Amino acid sequence: QVQVVASGGGLVQPGGSLRLSCAGSGIIFSIYDVGWYRQAPGKERELVATITSGGVTNYADSMKGRFIISRDNAKNTVYLQMNSLKPEDTAVYYCKAMKYGMNYWGKGTLVTVSS
Repeated sequence: QVQVVASGGGLVQPGGSLRLSCAGSGIIFSIYDVGWYRQAPGKERELVATITSGGVTNYADSMKGRFIISRDNAKNTVYLQMNSLKPEDTAVYYCKAMKYGMNYWGKGTLVTVSS
């Protein structure tokens, strides 16, 4: 019944922008902290950004100044606005909802940054 699904990926040219969405259902999404993670080919999954239920945000160093995480609780959705994209941003992006020691992972969406 719990679903956390990332969407919005696609092919983008270097320097371009893309906005990903994370839709939650089956839980009271607004009370959950949410994180965005990514996994590039041949690499481990890494943290991208997090946002608490209160709207406090944190970013991995490599994403600071380029990515913005936000949420719209009325739509049960968390967003990741990605700007100034680089080829090294190419990865499968995942989101998860976190609360009470529970982590609900969603299926990822592929972002490819290439000319």
